[in-house]
Amino acid sequence: MATAKKTASKTTPSRARRSTTAVPPGPAPKATAKAATAKVKAKAEKAPKAPKAEKAEKPRKPKMVRDSFTIPKAEYAVIEALKDRAARLGRPTKKSEVLRAGVKALEAMGDAAFLASVGAVPAVKTGRPAKA
Repeated sequence: MATAKKTASKTTPSRARRSTTAVPPGPAPKATAKAATAKVKAKAEKAPKAPKAEKAEKPRKPKMVRDSFTIPKAEYAVIEALKDRAARLGRPTKKSEVLRAGVKALEAMGDAAFLASVGAVPAVKTGRPAKA
């Protein structure tokens, strides 16, 4: 008899749980999505569109080129001396900035001065220097 009571008591609460956990029916998800979309469209149609302010175009960064070259030690020392000179004058510079400044100075020269400057530089054998 004890077994029959345990079985009966187990079945009764589970049936009760099933009947009390019923989910109340709600609106269909598709209907809600359609209604929300319709509201958004209605607001968009009613609101006057303000003209967008044109953005100022950012200047594009110049494309960089990486290159290597051979230079005599004496001229390399001059580049280092120019870097030190710029630092003493309160404008620390990099080697590439010194070289670019030299290129701008050559560009600003007249033809005769440019040919004189280029003629004062001896030609160097291209390629990597031999290991010492």
